[in-house]
Amino acid sequence: MPKKKLKRKWSQDVTDNSDALDLEERIFQQRSAKKIADSLKHSAEESTRRKASPFQSAMSMLSFYINRAGKQLSKSRLSTLERAKDELRKDFGKQPKH
Repeated sequence: MPKKKLKRKWSQDVTDNSDALDLEERIFQQRSAKKIADSLKHSAEESTRRKASPFQSAMSMLSFYINRAGKQLSKSRLSTLERAKDELRKDFGKQPKH
């Protein structure tokens, strides 16, 4: 019986192979909002391929992931990712939204 070919979504490919940021593997599965934010900040600041500011690039990647995952995210996972947005804002000296 032939092996089933894994069907990958284009959004997963973007997350895995972003042209702008080199993301830490499985970063969005971290349990800590602070770790997610710190990793995204580091990736954005180190990137030489991004077209926007480090803050915009990091926030865009996080928002992209949240939007693509959509209803598949549990409430607790979504909450962690939303807290990561606030942590990113703090890391970049921006005002957290409430």
